[in-house]
Amino acid sequence: MTEAAVDATLSKEVIQGPFKEQTKIEVLFKPVGDAPCMKKSKWKVARSDTLSAVTSFLFKYLNLIPQQDSIFIFVSSSFTPPLDTELGTLFDCFSTEGTLILQYCKSQAWG
Repeated sequence: MTEAAVDATLSKEVIQGPFKEQTKIEVLFKPVGDAPCMKKSKWKVARSDTLSAVTSFLFKYLNLIPQQDSIFIFVSSSFTPPLDTELGTLFDCFSTEGTLILQYCKSQAWG
């Protein structure tokens, strides 16, 4: 391949740029222990949402009272990430077949 052909190929790659990153990811919520079940367990959420936003959503969706009830969210049935962790980061590291699976419960189950 000549130098001009290499330059032409590289310039096409630079102009086209990388593929557009997806802005929404699929999250599957699974209840554990005494946690109530959700009618809809799969949700599309923004990659930039934090675990804190998910916790607030679960409190509202499950009709839990923040002063009385607790909710714990686990990844891979083993650990609870910090509340400021973005879901996109968790998705990149722990997604299975394009879905991030989060377990939730009202009492400490793992970790």
